[in-house]
Amino acid sequence: MADLALFCWSGGKDSALALHALSRNAEVRVASLLATVTEGYDRVSMHGVRRELLHRQAESLRLPLHEVFIPPQCVNPIYETRMEEAMRHFLAKGIRKVAFGDIFLEDLRRYRENNLARVEMQAVFPIWKRDTRELVRDFQALGFRAVAVCIDSRVLDPGFAGRELDASFFSALPPNVDPCGENGEFHTFVFDGPLFAQPVPFTIGEKVERDGFVFCDLLPATPLKEV
Repeated sequence: MADLALFCWSGGKDSALALHALSRNAEVRVASLLATVTEGYDRVSMHGVRRELLHRQAESLRLPLHEVFIPPQCVNPIYETRMEEAMRHFLAKGIRKVAFGDIFLEDLRRYRENNLARVEMQAVFPIWKRDTRELVRDFQALGFRAVAVCIDSRVLDPGFAGRELDASFFSALPPNVDPCGENGEFHTFVFDGPLFAQPVPFTIGEKVERDGFVFCDLLPATPLKEV
């Protein structure tokens, strides 16, 4: 019998690749997605994607979604308290594994493992230490589609915001930028792929600069059809 797992979902391509890897693992079954949402903005934390689009992702992925609400400029003690409350909620349901889309940041992995150990849960990293160039090739070959929603303008031209992650996007990345943006160079919204019942419809909205980051707003388009 497969172990149940909670999946920490950002809505971006690394999450999609990790979820896809788990979907092919007969020993683990994802019971729910978990995402952090910034209070007062109704947007996915860090990525800036509207909450409605997050819901539409989960609907198309045919997975339940649990949201953790955190304040703007959230400090670690508040973040950790609210995440622990969520973890204990799922622990009470018999879920002891939590999956992440991290790739190579060792300090982040230790941070997640230590926090989960306090509630007797185990972290799972389905795409850990995979070559990021290889992951990009897999992303494209599998048929996933995504758009860049947040750009660190200190390392990338603001024009990357709002672009689809196609071959031209990746070939235009500067040599110092990780192909998966694992160092925070860019964040994405996945709207189609092998895990989706149907594409998540949206239109490109305005672009705004905030604290050195350029955000591209995505506007929900026509509602998803029942599947």
